[in-house]
Amino acid sequence: MSEQQNDVPVTGGNNNSIDNNGNKEQYSLNDDRRVKILSPGTLVAKRFFRNRLAVTGMVILLIMFLFSFLGGIISPYKQDQKFYREDIQAKDYAGVIHNEEFVYTVADPDLFKGPVQAQTLLNITRGNTSFSYNGWDYDLEKVDDDFYVVSVGGQVVGIASKELVNSSKAGESFSFAFTQAALLAHAKGETSFQSEGTEFTMDEDGVIYNAGDEVGYVSDYIIRPLMNDVFFSRDFKIQLIEAVEARETSFSYTYPDKGTFDYILSYDAAKKMWNVKQEKATRVFDTYSFPSKEHWLGTDRNGMDMLTRLMYGGRISLMIGFIVVLIESLLGIILGGISGYFGGWIDNLIMRIVDVFYCIPSLPIIIILGAAMDAANVDSLVRMVYLMLILGFLGWPAVARLVRGQILSLREQEFMTATEACDISVSKRIFRHLIPNVIPQLIVKMTMGLGDTIITEATLSFLGLGVRFPFASWGNIINDVNDTFVLTNYWFIWIPAGVLLLITVLAFNIVGDGLRDAFDPKMKR
Repeated sequence: MSEQQNDVPVTGGNNNSIDNNGNKEQYSLNDDRRVKILSPGTLVAKRFFRNRLAVTGMVILLIMFLFSFLGGIISPYKQDQKFYREDIQAKDYAGVIHNEEFVYTVADPDLFKGPVQAQTLLNITRGNTSFSYNGWDYDLEKVDDDFYVVSVGGQVVGIASKELVNSSKAGESFSFAFTQAALLAHAKGETSFQSEGTEFTMDEDGVIYNAGDEVGYVSDYIIRPLMNDVFFSRDFKIQLIEAVEARETSFSYTYPDKGTFDYILSYDAAKKMWNVKQEKATRVFDTYSFPSKEHWLGTDRNGMDMLTRLMYGGRISLMIGFIVVLIESLLGIILGGISGYFGGWIDNLIMRIVDVFYCIPSLPIIIILGAAMDAANVDSLVRMVYLMLILGFLGWPAVARLVRGQILSLREQEFMTATEACDISVSKRIFRHLIPNVIPQLIVKMTMGLGDTIITEATLSFLGLGVRFPFASWGNIINDVNDTFVLTNYWFIWIPAGVLLLITVLAFNIVGDGLRDAFDPKMKR
């Protein structure tokens, strides 16, 4: 494990040389001016840096670390910062029905319930003027084909009409007596009526006035808003009805205090109803925005900057990879070192534990634990910690077997016999003399295991079992492509994350191969 470099020439087979003044100098073989001895670490480094492919992998990893850890610091955005845009959306606003069925107005809830209303309709259809139900005799008074009065013993209990009385003011409703009087006057073509001692007038369009003030109107259209806090004025309804009767697909209405709004009309034949949608500027997530000056790689489905998410995602993926490998290595070194050194029943016990862990189906266990954490609403950060612990706890057996195998071959060598002769403690023999000799193999194993761990985390996150929102990882970023439309139309969502994942794992494998070659003195490049 050393290289020699002759600093001065040796002639004639002796150790003499002539200086500038013509004097002879004597050099011994261990003179620093004659022989330069390289340490094992320096020798490994020289072998590694001679491997151009390995150096390329190291440079790529350095770039990935700077991108992930430094990029997140200098980025003007946060990983969970959402962006919005103004978008014109057509939202369901109201439903319009040209009423051709009888609508019932109740005066006595006890005598004019649902079954009685059904009987009323049945007897109107049959042309009867009376019917009996549940021990009560009901009389039907026909005012016209669209208006009937239902009474019991001369007392009115309800009315059936195809027209309705609507209020002209928000929040106001009419009594049964007013509704009956208004509908009766409209059916008979009268221009005035009285209700509860008040005189009302009605024009030919069915508009009702009290002392010149409009209070309501009669109409055979039912116009219901989808939101309870919305009130439609008569002027709005008139224009809407005109658009419906003209079979138009859109219309505009100008509010005195809100401006002009556009509406889309569509007819639902199954429900015999016109659907009214309002086009309105709405502040929505800037979802799947294409790359621009503000967002170099566009935005994702939550309106977050993709470049920033990639930076933070790389940070999470690399951190998980290193922590999981560290957990695997610590457990593997401790248990493998004890197993290889002591042998006997201790070795058998630990190796049987390793065999048990090899038989554990990792993916089903992770799926079960992921479902349990979902049911318990585990915090995203705590979930990520659990993920690292689970992956580390399931991955240590491979490291333990590697350490055990190396120690089994090392413990019989002369330097271990010397440690026993010097009465060095067992713990020092294992961790100060045996384990350091296993470090080269461990470094290679850890380096190549980093790539495997990052791939595993990405796979779990893609399946929804790994890192959860609001944290980003390259795996859950690629999870957005579970929609075929996103896969085919928004390349900037999944290709950059996939490329970074591929390059990083490939770089770790290249560096691992380079370290393996550098630690093996038999390898020649």
